[in-house]
Amino acid sequence: MKNIYTLPLSLILFSLNAATQDTLLTENWSAHFQLTLIEQAHLKFMSPYAGMNSLKGNAEEAISLTSTLFIGRRLWKSGAVYINPEVSGGKGISGAVGIAGFSNGETVRIGDPAPTIYLARFYLKQYFALKGSEYEYEKTDANQLSGKIPSSRITITAGKFAIPDIFDNNNLSHDPRSQFINWSLMSNGAWDYPANTRGYSAGACIELIKPNWAVRFSSMLMPKFANGPTLDGTYFKAHAETAEWERKYRLNNQSGIIRILVFRNASKAPVYREVINNKMNGTDTSLNVVNGKKYGGIKYGWGINTEQSLGKRFSIFFKASWNDGKTATWAFTEIDQSISLGFNISGERWRRTGNEAGIAFVNNGISNNHKEFLNIGGYGFIIGDGKLPHYGRESIAEVYYNVRVFKYGWLTWDYQFVKNPGYNKDRGPVHIFSIRAHIEL
Repeated sequence: MKNIYTLPLSLILFSLNAATQDTLLTENWSAHFQLTLIEQAHLKFMSPYAGMNSLKGNAEEAISLTSTLFIGRRLWKSGAVYINPEVSGGKGISGAVGIAGFSNGETVRIGDPAPTIYLARFYLKQYFALKGSEYEYEKTDANQLSGKIPSSRITITAGKFAIPDIFDNNNLSHDPRSQFINWSLMSNGAWDYPANTRGYSAGACIELIKPNWAVRFSSMLMPKFANGPTLDGTYFKAHAETAEWERKYRLNNQSGIIRILVFRNASKAPVYREVINNKMNGTDTSLNVVNGKKYGGIKYGWGINTEQSLGKRFSIFFKASWNDGKTATWAFTEIDQSISLGFNISGERWRRTGNEAGIAFVNNGISNNHKEFLNIGGYGFIIGDGKLPHYGRESIAEVYYNVRVFKYGWLTWDYQFVKNPGYNKDRGPVHIFSIRAHIEL
């Protein structure tokens, strides 16, 4: 495991040099860098039985690491290309199975415990100014060149990227590298968004952006099998469409945002009822929903995502999502309904600029067909205890505290309480403790 801590010093220096440039000018290129190390451990908990995808009942610990270089190059006035080489390694506790709202959102990017280098993103971004648009200044950031952009524009993104880069954003609960770590708090839990094992897909997105609202639509590739590393190139049979409306508003003179998302996925995902019937009549006893045999699996759903400032140092968010739960989860996680609420408090309230604290609660559930599938011994790609005689909604509470230890580095202490892991009342509750180190240049 020692090698996963070793990164080329030249990449860090390259990013540091770019980050310290005068960004009041228009950039023709940019380079940024992030490194995130998360160590998690859980205490021993009640586990009268376990299956192939169960969280281990004995105490255990695990470590994960991701490191990314964000390179941007302006091709012409309104277009740029972005390339992100990435390194990941380590694993989640119990191999990242056993909890639908898994405790480490960074493990979505880890397909192999051994340190692996791969191309995370490679895409083109082009905007078209709308007539009469004013211009606003955009600061340099990861995958964002500094310079003036039209406040009213059409933006097209095409290539390989992570769809949550564009959709279902939330300034309080979206990034496990700097905010809540839990998997089901980084995106709407019931949104089975198109992605390979590491969280990336290929396709295109078009956005109409105005100063106070935006609408966007994307069409992306799905993986060949559930949570698989390879995308399915049979586009007309396997694809995912997502649409979102976003509106900024003010409540009691405090800023807020609401986002409403709808999606529809087509893939090889098997239908739970067909798998159950095949098991009962002896036609097919494998209960395999990870490797689909035929195209035609459809999943659709919606999500609501809001955030509201309650003052300069205190904000709140709320999310709710649902999918039809008829076909197997194919990309994100095994959640068919989810609701979450959380708060963020700036350390300035206690004179610790750069520090912040957060607390959130999330409640996840699954459809009746999904319950029955798990109870007869079925397994998805993340949960399955071999049986589910006593179903219960999975409830999770998370609290974290970020400390800014130097200009580009943070250290986080995090605690999660998980009731009914994998929707199973017979197992748990689970107490999970985390330490996160994050560098961002």
